[in-house]
Amino acid sequence: MIRLARMMNPWRVILTVVFLTIQVLGMLMLPTITANIIDFGVAQGDINYILRMGALMLGITFLNIGAAGLNVYFSARESQGLGERIRNKMYTIISYFSNEELDQFGTSTLITRSTNDVMQIQFIMMLVLRMMIMAPIMMFGAGFMAYQREPQLSAVFVISIPLLAVMLGLILKYASPYFRSLQVKTDRLNRVFREGLTGIRVIRAFNTSKHEEERFDEANKDFRNTAIKGFTIMGFLMPSMTFAISITNILIISFGSQLISTGDMQVGNLVAFLTYAMQILIGVMNVSMVLFFLPRGQVAAERIIEVLDSPKSILDPEKPKEVDTDQDVSLEFDHVDFRYTGAEKLALEDIHFSAKKGETVAIIGGTGSGKTTLSNLVLRLYDIESGAIKINGVDIRDITQNQLRDRIGYAPQKALLFSGTIRENMQYGKPEATDEEIWHALEIAQGADFVSQLPEGLDSRVEQGGSNFSGGQRQRLSIARALVTQADIYIFDDSFSALDFKTDAKLRQALKPETTDSIVLLIAQRINTVIDADTILVLDNGQLVGKGTHEELKATNPVYQDIMESQMKGETI
Repeated sequence: MIRLARMMNPWRVILTVVFLTIQVLGMLMLPTITANIIDFGVAQGDINYILRMGALMLGITFLNIGAAGLNVYFSARESQGLGERIRNKMYTIISYFSNEELDQFGTSTLITRSTNDVMQIQFIMMLVLRMMIMAPIMMFGAGFMAYQREPQLSAVFVISIPLLAVMLGLILKYASPYFRSLQVKTDRLNRVFREGLTGIRVIRAFNTSKHEEERFDEANKDFRNTAIKGFTIMGFLMPSMTFAISITNILIISFGSQLISTGDMQVGNLVAFLTYAMQILIGVMNVSMVLFFLPRGQVAAERIIEVLDSPKSILDPEKPKEVDTDQDVSLEFDHVDFRYTGAEKLALEDIHFSAKKGETVAIIGGTGSGKTTLSNLVLRLYDIESGAIKINGVDIRDITQNQLRDRIGYAPQKALLFSGTIRENMQYGKPEATDEEIWHALEIAQGADFVSQLPEGLDSRVEQGGSNFSGGQRQRLSIARALVTQADIYIFDDSFSALDFKTDAKLRQALKPETTDSIVLLIAQRINTVIDADTILVLDNGQLVGKGTHEELKATNPVYQDIMESQMKGETI
């Protein structure tokens, strides 16, 4: 928590404390002025004194209002500003996470930590700036003023303050574990809710809506029951406070009335003492309130810091090398091994091939053979275990990630579009791309026809995930977005799977002359898609079991022959 607090603006915090101190000093002066009005104004019938003191009270009250307003403004601005800075820092760090870190945390908890946990920190900081600083000043100030007014009655606090502290301590002891566990239950609730939303089509297709409702209801009830228990215990806070204040008032009035009857105390002092007693007890409660929420804020802070301090599995080199951009592009896999974290078996083993300018390398194999994993290694979304991946003879681990990915155009297996317009999506990898370049890329990707028919053309709206387009349209837009980058290396990760055979053939025919200065990595399931590639790599269980042209593999490679046979059913290709 302290570490996150260091991100606050010190000048705003100082201003908050200054205005808070002015507010507290004004509040401490008012009971004394009230007592003086009673003792020296009302008791003696001095109207002028009453008016003067009344005017002074009004002035102090307006000063208090101004100081309180400025204190609230600066404390709110700084607590919200802290939340903004934490969210920005978390988003920046998460955006540089490799797939390994994303897999480690999970999407649901990262969303919860970036929203709910940050809101907890904002709330705690608001309480600290408002209550935690005010309460001690108020308690000690009111205690001093009360003692100055009537030392004999101060012994009442020896009874009331420990009584209130014990009751508050018991409440906090039993309520804190419930509120702390709410953080974990919030993660679970978000995860179940998110899975239900993203998988709604599958849920409906398998007619398991009832099961998912029960699953969500279980998580929801668990969250509700925990919150009810915590807030039920917290419900005893105000009655406890009322009880302590009532006991204090009874004792003060009982002892005070005896002192007044003997002439050892004035009525005004009794009124002032009651007010100071109230301020002291409210200060105790405010401190307790902050201490109650502090453990939950500490848990949130630890979860946030866990993300901020998460060790990066993929780092840029301290002294990065430069790739010779004047040299014709080349790509080489030099006996690469890779395994996922915690896996016993290699996901890719001894992968070796090379490609140069103008070549298309197709990768084919069964499900789980490692095709997408290979493409992720080129993008350096994971780091390899042994061997080397080289671009223009330079190991990709020796250059910066930005330099690497600036040279790659990528169309993922699942076509992902961002909310906005078609133009904004096309410019995602190249912000300065012109409309002419975008239309050219769309023509190659066989998407110009349907985009041109849209009423607003390139300015047509794209909903979240591209949900207002069909699967084939989304894939063509994704392919066009990759082509707009005019990259040295294009990776099409099964990007043609939603296209019919005719569109697939047209796209590959249009793509060939446009990539004469680039390397194309074409990952596919269909033989028809890879048939024209210069080199075809055949993967089986993470191993490279075949490499050659279609005719060579067709004649000599059993795995390739099995794929052909299963797809073409005896037809000649």
